[in-house]
Order: sequence, then C-alpha cells, then structure tokens
Amino acid sequence: MYAVKPMSSAFKVQLLTGPAFRRAPAISRAGKNGVPRLTGVARSTFWPIRAVVNSDQNKATETAEKSVERKDVNGSLLVSPPTEKEGMVDVRAVITIRKKMKEKLVDKIEDQWEYFINGIGQGIMIQLISEEIDPVTSSGKSVESSVRGWLPKPSSDFNIVEYGADFSVPSDFGNPGAVLITNLHGKEFYLLEITVHGFDGGPIFFPANTWIHSRNDNPESRIIFRNQAYLPSQTPAGIRDLRREDLLSIRGNGKGKRKVHDRIYDYDVYNDLGNPDKDQDLARPVLGNEEWPYPRRCRTGRPPSKKDPRSESRIEKPHPVYVPRDETFEEIKQNTFSAGRLKAVLHNLIPSIAATLSSSDIPFTCFSDIDKLYNNGFFLKDDEQDTKENPLNVMKLVLSAGQKLLKYEIPAVIKSDRFAWLRDNEFARQTLAGVNPVNIEILKEFPILSKLDPAVYGPPESAITKELIEEELSGMSVEKAIEEKRLFILDYHDMLLPFINKINSLPERKAYASRTIFFYTKKGVLKPIAIELSLPPTPSSPWNKRVYTHGHDATSYWIWKLAKAHVCSVDAGVHQLVNHWLRTHASMEPYIIATHRHLSSMHPIYKLLHPHMRYTLEINALARQSLINGGGIIEASFGPGKYAMEISSAAYKSMWRFDMEALPADLIRRGMAVEDPSMPCGVKLVIEDYPYASDGLLVWSAIEEWVKSYVEHFYSEPNSVTSDVELQAWWNEIKNRGHYDKRNEPWWPTLNTKEDLSKIVTIMIWIASGQHAAINFGQYPFGGYVPNRPTLMRRLIPQENEPRYEKFISNPQQTFLSSLPTQLQATKVMAVQDTLSTHSADEEYLGQMSKLHGHWINDNEVRNMFNKFSAKLEEIEKIINDRNKNNHLKSRCGAGIPPYELLLRSSGPGVTGRGIPNSISI
Repeated sequence: MYAVKPMSSAFKVQLLTGPAFRRAPAISRAGKNGVPRLTGVARSTFWPIRAVVNSDQNKATETAEKSVERKDVNGSLLVSPPTEKEGMVDVRAVITIRKKMKEKLVDKIEDQWEYFINGIGQGIMIQLISEEIDPVTSSGKSVESSVRGWLPKPSSDFNIVEYGADFSVPSDFGNPGAVLITNLHGKEFYLLEITVHGFDGGPIFFPANTWIHSRNDNPESRIIFRNQAYLPSQTPAGIRDLRREDLLSIRGNGKGKRKVHDRIYDYDVYNDLGNPDKDQDLARPVLGNEEWPYPRRCRTGRPPSKKDPRSESRIEKPHPVYVPRDETFEEIKQNTFSAGRLKAVLHNLIPSIAATLSSSDIPFTCFSDIDKLYNNGFFLKDDEQDTKENPLNVMKLVLSAGQKLLKYEIPAVIKSDRFAWLRDNEFARQTLAGVNPVNIEILKEFPILSKLDPAVYGPPESAITKELIEEELSGMSVEKAIEEKRLFILDYHDMLLPFINKINSLPERKAYASRTIFFYTKKGVLKPIAIELSLPPTPSSPWNKRVYTHGHDATSYWIWKLAKAHVCSVDAGVHQLVNHWLRTHASMEPYIIATHRHLSSMHPIYKLLHPHMRYTLEINALARQSLINGGGIIEASFGPGKYAMEISSAAYKSMWRFDMEALPADLIRRGMAVEDPSMPCGVKLVIEDYPYASDGLLVWSAIEEWVKSYVEHFYSEPNSVTSDVELQAWWNEIKNRGHYDKRNEPWWPTLNTKEDLSKIVTIMIWIASGQHAAINFGQYPFGGYVPNRPTLMRRLIPQENEPRYEKFISNPQQTFLSSLPTQLQATKVMAVQDTLSTHSADEEYLGQMSKLHGHWINDNEVRNMFNKFSAKLEEIEKIINDRNKNNHLKSRCGAGIPPYELLLRSSGPGVTGRGIPNSISI
C-alpha cells in the first residue's frame, strides 16, 4: 500500500509559511507486492485556514481569507472557483469527520488538542491520486497536502466536523480517482467523506464511512476511492494498482491474532463456542467439518484453549470479540444494544435472587404470575446504564431516585385478546403469520414415512392413521383432501428424533419429535387436527409414538393443550437455531467476508451489497460470545440445551441449499406454491391467505426488479460476467471457503450470465432484509407471552399408568404451568427476545438511503433505479395495509387478531413488530 513519509522539520516550516509545489513525487517500483510506493513528498499550495471566525480579533484573518473560503447556510466549507496560475489549478479537499455524540471530559480535552494539531498541519496527511498515469513514474499522478484549520468547521450536526486541505495541481492532472489518507494522531478517527472542489464538472466525492487507524498502529495509509463504480477491466490506469493493493490489505495473510484496529477479513470454523478451560461441561464440538458441517465465521486468530487445542480460547464480556473495525456498532447502536442488555439484568434480578434463596428455580404457579412480568418497571437515569454488569449496583440505583422507567410491553399476541393463544385457529394461524412461518408444508403423500434408519429409530410409519384423519375431515377422504391441497404438515420428526434422548437426559428438559397435521377448510381457515409426539424406541417400547387430537371433554382438552405446547416448544427451537441463526445470520457471514476480500469498494456489486452487510459480523460475534455459546442464553432458555448448535449443524447438513433460499423456490419446495408463469414471481400460492408468503413475494419481486436493472446496467456486454475476475473469485470463495463443507454439492448456481448474477444477489439481499425481518422482529410480539410459545418444556405429558397422572387430573393447570419454563428461564428469554426485536434509532431500512451515504454512487441512472425501487416499496406498504383490513383474509384480520406487519419496510425505533432493515443488524 502507498505509505506517506513523515514530514521533515523543514517541510513543516513550509506548511506554515507559504505556497510551494513540486512536480509528481519520485516513485519506486519496489513497493510491497510490486505496487509503487512513494519515495518523495509532493508539496502543494497551502492556504491558511481558520475554521471558525466569530470574534472581532479574527476579522483581519477573515478578510484575508474571503477569497478562498466561504460557508453555506449550514456552516460547511465552500470553495471559491478554481484559479489557474502558470498551468496550475488550486483545488480544495473538504474532510468530514464524525466525533462522539457523548463525550467525557478527557475526550473533549483530546479533541481540542486534535484541533490544534490539525490546525498546524500535523494531524492528517492527504494525497490525491489521479486516474491518469504519470509518464515519468508509470503510476497515477499524485499531489499531497496536510489537513489544516485551527478549529473544525461547525455543520448542521453537532458531532460532524469539517477540515480543509488545499492543493495546486497541474492543469493536466486529470480527475482524482483515489485519496490516500494518513492519520498522524495517536488515536483513530471516523472519516465520513472527502469532497474535492475545483475540478471541472463540479465536486468529486469520496465516500468513506470508515475508521482511519493511527499511524502508530499501522504505518500504511488508507485508500479511499471516489464514488464511481468500475468493473475491474474498466479501472482507470492511475488507480489500478491501488485497487489491487487495497484488496490485498483487507485479506491479510491468515496469521496472527487480530488487533482491534485491523480491518482484515478471513475465515475460520466455529471452534469458539465452548470453554473447556473454564469447565469441561462447557466444551462443545467444533462446527465446520465432515461430522458437524457449518458455514464459516470471521477469523479472530485467538490462541487455542489450553485443554483442547482444537478450540479457540474464549474472550468473555465485557471484552469485545474481534470483528474488522468498520463492522462494529456505531454509537447509537451501541447505546440501543446496551439498553437491551440492561433490561436483561434488571428483569432477571428479582427472580434470580429468589432462586438463589430456594433449593430450585421457581415455576409459575398461576397465570397471574406470568401477568406480573409485564407490570414491573424500574426507574433509571440515562447515565447509569453502564452499571449493567453489577446487578447489586443496579438494585441500589433502582431503589434510589431514578429518572427512566424500563418495563416490558404486553406482547402483541395477547394485547387485544388475552385468551387468543388457547384457540386452535390461533395455533394454526401462527404457522402462516407468526414468527416462524417457514416450516409448514403441504402433505404430499400418505402414509407419512420417516427417512431415518429403521434399525435405529424404529418403524418408519407414522402413528397418524388414515382413519384418525378422516374423523376430522367432515366426510372427505384423505386422498381427496391431498388432491385438493387441503392437508398440511409441520414435521420435525426426522430433524429432532436423533437428539431426543440427549435432550431428555438434561435436567428439567423434556421434548418430543413432533408432527402436526392441519386441514384447510372450505371457509378458508387452517385448523390442527392431529399431533404426533414421538420418543426414540426402547427395548420395552419399540413403538414410542402417541397421537393426540382435540377431544371435547376436560381431560382431553388439557392433554391437547399440553401437546400443542410441546409442538410450540419444538417450533421455537427450530426457529431460533435453524431458520433464524443458521439460515440468515450464519449463512450470510461468508457472503460478507468474501465481498470484502474480493470485490473492491469500486465494484458495482460491492456497492449494491454494501448496505446489506451492516452490523452483521458484529451481532454474530456477540451471539457467539453470549447467546449461542456453551452455557449461553440460548442453551439455558431453549429446549435443546447444550445440543442446540449440534441440531443447527445437522439441519445445515440435511436441508440447507443456497438455491432454495430464494423465496419462490422455497415455497415450491414446501408445496406452498405451484409454478405459474402468469403470476408475479412465477408462482401461485396454494393458500392465498398466507401473509408471510403473499407479502414476501411482493418484497422479493421489488428486490429482484431492482437487482436485475442494476446488473443489466453494469453488465451489458457479452461475457462481462465471466470476464470479471473479482466477481468470479468472489463466488468461488463463497462456495469453496465460506461454505466449505457444502463445496461439492451439485445445486450451487453457476455464475456465467447476468441472469445468474441477478438470481444470486437477489437471494443474498432477500436473506439479509425481508427474510430476516420476517423471522426476527416478531420474536417478542409472539414469544413474549410464555404460554403461547414456550421455548422449552420441563415435563413430558402424563400418561394414565404414571403416578403424575393423578396430580394432573386433580390440578391440570398446575401440571401445565410446571411444564413451562421457570420464571428465571422465562424472564431470560423475554429479555433476549425483547432486545432482538428492537430497532435502533440509526436503523437503515430497505429502499431508504441514509443521508450519510447520499454520495454512494456517481451515476444518475442508477440513482433513478434506486428511487424507483424505493417507490415500489412504498406501494407495497399500502398494499399490505389494505390486506390487513380485508375481512376475507382471516390470518391477518379479525377480532383480536394482530395485523401482519413484519414485512412493512418502515418502522420507528423500539419493538414495533414491523420494519425491514437493509441488513441483519440485530
């Protein structure tokens, strides 16, 4: 990478005393990786800048500088028209930096020192690199200056500051295509953008949105490219080497422990979930091998654990897990996430103390115990959130005069109808319009058969018989119901049966492998008609399957309710571990790593994908640290316990396919849609009143249209996809490194045409936006009420020959509640669901462009395409709102039924049950 040499003392004097310019610097061809490296320093004209002129003593300076400096209505730097003198042109670069929103006294003192250092030209060096080649050096023409200004320019945002750097460039310099920036300060700063004024055609923008490391941490300068998209073959000659050098620096060498300031993207297996050094019971298998296949994560380079060299040593809260520097949460997001973690401590505080005083955890004894969870609140001062790591300190603060009330809202599922969760139609409705609407499938054949090894798991036939089903079909035969596409199934039998004995051996954990049959009535209502709950066969019980139906007497009613609770518990685990974590978070991570490693920030596909990668690596790292790790919240709060990630790995092995992550393909695979070229997206839904699918297809179609037009714009030439070396390397690495354990699968799409590229990118954007939104932001609205969606069950259903059965008959409510998670388990998972369902104030939504990214691309045609995409999403919002008022659509409209809003693209902050962020940001 280009490196800017430190200024000599003589040069420092020149910076302060007046203009000087020398032709392009001498360049050595012996730079790193064969890339030219500066060996001399080009000097340019420096206008003295005083960034704030607001007192009488500055009037003289202001008068002298009016010819070169003006402010717009927001106080931002403006530049006078360029002047030419002896073949030179005066230009100015405006550097926009973001400061902390909340600064401590020491930060403010450091800021004043930085302003002073920048003011004398000793804080930031900046170099313009032309798109044109210097015939003397055979590299891009270059000119260098220092950022100057005694104080930062104020702008409309109090935490945004601007500095200026002035240059005199030859009239034949050409347009700058890159900027090299060197941070001479002792700490990093956040660079938003560089704008260069004075060249023909108006200002040239260099969007950055990146942390610029201190030269003390890394002597290499950072490369920032202008907002012009170039395919590799189109890259101007003057910045071609820089493009290559920047990618090489991002890839790293695969060695060593990563440091906080690094921006290196590399792969590793999931060997960081366990903590054998702390306790052997916390050891976990490595995921990412033949036995336990899994997508790859971002490499941290931490040393192996002492007791298991295959596992990486752990780093615990509050110490951060490494992610590339620009992937970390920004300040607003950090505050939102910390507030959520604080809720977790507060709402676990009272039950955890009570549990400590008793011999065991506290079960719910009546439904009013559950209601109390939504009524307790705590007052806190805003500046006391940092006490979250010490519950006793929090308690003291709560009992003192606080200012801010934190409490959980009543979940949407019971807000309008407290008893909705009890009804069969609500149980069925949530398979179409709940938080996990992606597992229901059509029943294609009968009898139902398992694909597991019968020698190990018993006879393959289901215990659900034809006669039993037909009792619920009002005279219709099973064959007729299948022909008319009226029978559906929620089938977790084969996925979970191999793990049931392991799960049931854990303390206070009991689970079944479940199948649930639904019938879609002629009135357009889905209803459950039979539930099969299976345990692995034993020598004394080779047929360990029981079928339950909704009887009409009190006993069978309660048994049916317990059976539904077990199904919901299984569904909650599959949702969290497979559909949510695996299919969105974990699968997306390799796409992000490969995008940074192989697509230059100038690449049009990088620019297209960039908004959909925000915060994902950071939230995934936090999840591995606290949620899905051995002994973490997911293990503590969900049924599979310590086997949770093994189930996730088994699902990846048996059912994950990239091509089937496309919404239309997934619906066809599950039999929930049929191919129909006359319909949008080429599919017709089997159940029209399927809110996730019907709304999802609208969003999918809008994304697909936007991506197709974008790809067509940049890949209009024949063979332009196959000849794109960066793109081909990107796709090959996704398959062969990011999803290494699936590298030999025949279903991977080829990447030969623009149609191939459009399909691949559409899938990625859908996963990051619409798919994640649909299965994430309903977690608290549906799961926040424990009986509706218990995340684990602690008791099997009592049988007539068991002593527990008499207790069940005498007090069925107590049996039901004692089977649910305990108060501590429930409040833990509520805290997590509340946090995961929360939009932060800085959320960026699909089809919306943050003002900080307003100059993302210099292409009016592309901007018009994006505006069309955004307008389409606004139309979709209106369509969805109209659907939610349509009385014929019973899955989303009716007495007490919450509207289906998870695929409305916009939202305010907080737990709203709506909003499609651009990326997997929580």
